[in-house]
Parts: sequence; C-alpha cells; structure tokens
Amino acid sequence: MTTHELSFDEIHHTLATIEIPSCPAVVTEVMTEAQKDDPDLAKLSRVISSDVGMAAFTIKLANSAHFLRGAPVANVPMAVSRLGTRNIVCVVVAAALRASMSRDLPTAFLEQFWNRAGTVASAAGLLARRLRGVQADTAYSYALFHDAAIPVMMKRFGDYTKMMIEVKTNGLSLPQTEMERYNCNHAIVGGLLANNWNLPQNIARAIRHHHDEESYDHELKFVSKEELGLMATVHLAERLVADLLGETDIENGSLFDMSVAHFGLTEDDLYVFQEALTDALT
Repeated sequence: MTTHELSFDEIHHTLATIEIPSCPAVVTEVMTEAQKDDPDLAKLSRVISSDVGMAAFTIKLANSAHFLRGAPVANVPMAVSRLGTRNIVCVVVAAALRASMSRDLPTAFLEQFWNRAGTVASAAGLLARRLRGVQADTAYSYALFHDAAIPVMMKRFGDYTKMMIEVKTNGLSLPQTEMERYNCNHAIVGGLLANNWNLPQNIARAIRHHHDEESYDHELKFVSKEELGLMATVHLAERLVADLLGETDIENGSLFDMSVAHFGLTEDDLYVFQEALTDALT
C-alpha cells in the first residue's frame, strides 16, 4: 500500500466525501484543564459528571482490567483519581466519539465495536508492559482510537457493512479493499479525525500510518521510534486477540510478522503473551 503524507487532493477528496465529527466543547474543556501543569481534578470530575454517558464510561474504564487496582471505584472523582489526567483525556474523547455516532448507527454495532476496541486496548496495555520502549497507558489510548474511523466510514458509505462481510468471508485485506472501493481507508480518515479532535500528534500519526508497511523500514524513518512502537504493539494485540476469540484478522496481513520482527520475539514469547492475555481477558 502506498505510504505518503496526505496530499492536498487526498485531504480535499476525503473531507469532501466524509463528514468528520466535530470536537465537542466538553472535550476541549477537559483537554485544556488536563494539560495544565497543576490540573484541578475536582473541576475535571464536575465536567465529566455533567454528562451521564461520559461519567459511566469513566467509571467503567477505571474498573477495567487495565486500570483496576484494589477495590472497584463507585463514582467519578474516585475514577478520575485512579486514571490520572493523561487517561482522562482518553476517556472523554472515547465517550464523545461514541456519543457522536450513536444517532446514526445501530446501537448493537456500536456496542460491539467499542467493546472490541476496549479488549484490544487492554491487550495492548498488557503487552506494552512486557515490551521495550512502549508506554502502557499511551498504547492503551492509541489502541482504543486507532480504528475509530470505521464507524465514520460506515455512516458515510451505505455498502460499508456489506463490504466488511465480503472482506471477512473472502479473507481480504480491509484497508486495501477500502482504498479500492472508496479511494480512502480508515487509517487516512482516522488521522484526520485524530487531528480534528486534537489528539496528541504521536497518536494521530500512528493512527494515520498504522497500515503502512513502509513504517517498519527504519531507513525511511517514516514514523518516529515511539510511533512505530505503538503501531507494532497494537498489530500484535489485534492478532493475539483475534486468535483468542477464534476470529479472522482482516486488518494486519504481514504487519503482524513485521511487529514480531520489530520486537525480536520468539514463538515462546508469543505463547507467553497469549497465555497472559487469556488469563487477563477471560
């Protein structure tokens, strides 16, 4: 697949055909406070508590396998204290993205999509603790958002669901099929979405390039070492989660093997990772 910075024509075409959800004011408010040198956790808790869906998502994440420490939390202030400001941004963006799509797509699909995203994110966070040079919390946030443009494309293209079924049935590559059919893919749209929502640039760039095989070519220096580490961690996580659930991995193709080579992993390493994921996720 061709890997290049978005050209003007590519950006123009994508923005002209796909509606990128606008960033809500509550997200901007939380980001502004969370990025301060001394953020006010009480203020963050009040803002999050004002939105029922966001509050529920915050508590759910704080009690997830990735963050659970000790007794479960029962309210937003406790959840905010456990998650910390860096992860609060992740919570707010995820909840707002989910809400922005809820009016246009089937509830069952969104529930399944975000549950799967949460599972992959938990797996990525767990793997990151065992891999070199990858921050677990950043890996979790990136994994949660890296496919967030799939619902956006489903909203735009009426045959997207049918295309997904064809991809799974025939063992095709999702990003390649998207490019052939729509002249863009969820990685390109995801990069635009991440920039529009002011996500950290390392996460936005990793989203944009997470299907570019040339990213693994160190001589090209296509992405930073940190960004490649995030991408490789999630390429591992997606395949291992798919194997765990008995599903077909329709996204990664050779990227899984590249991620294994990137970290210098052995078959024994992968077995240990799979066992750890099985214990943590089931």
